Amino acid sequence: MDPTATVLDLNQLRRSCGSCALQELCLPAGIGGDDLNRLDATVKDKRTLDRGAVLYRDGDKFDALYVVRSGSLKTYVQNEAGDVQILAFHLPGEIIGFDALASNQHVSQAEALERSSICELPYAQLQQVTSEVPALHRQLMRVISREVVEEHRHLMMMGRQQAQEQLATFLRSLADRYQRLQRDSTSLNLSMSRYDIANYLGLVVETVSRLFSRMEEMGVLEVNRKAVRILRPDLLAGLCRSAAASNQKGTG
Repeated sequence: MDPTATVLDLNQLRRSCGSCALQELCLPAGIGGDDLNRLDATVKDKRTLDRGAVLYRDGDKFDALYVVRSGSLKTYVQNEAGDVQILAFHLPGEIIGFDALASNQHVSQAEALERSSICELPYAQLQQVTSEVPALHRQLMRVISREVVEEHRHLMMMGRQQAQEQLATFLRSLADRYQRLQRDSTSLNLSMSRYDIANYLGLVVETVSRLFSRMEEMGVLEVNRKAVRILRPDLLAGLCRSAAASNQKGTG
């Protein structure tokens, strides 16, 4: 941790970002006044990451949680043979680094998908603030819980038989996250590659490309390289529901 890192002004951060980098913590919890100042004092500027740059590696000591201020990252694990499994994609306003809480060291790697800006939350200072601000502690637990839910959803997607439903569920989940972060949930910027999406879903890249084309033909999406516009959210939701229905029939 760089002792000369600049402490950010949270109000300035809000004015400069379309989505406050700390809204996951401070806004849902209704934190204000002195409590907000305490949280503000824990936030430190982190370097800008170029595309492909690594924020932390498997085995690195745990010192802080990180907030994506702009851009996006992916987290993944890699075995001794070099095989990679992508675990998650992280958007502006979201917090990463929870994988290190149990063992005090990271068990995955975080890499920038594009030029990204990261804010650092030194964990020792954050613990002190959460002990003094119960609302902040409760919200942090909610954020951690949501990470667990997303992991479960990921496992369910990879276990589904129908690839189209897997991709539909992925896009619907991404749209829900956009909405939670107060972004346009019908206009998605897929900073991750088609290969990354395929890896995340347990599919081959040719299948993912074919499915995007099929969903365009169905009128669900409009795809322009990395820009995806959801034209029919109702049809997208229907594809997700059909997957759930198929799973229920299989277990009934």
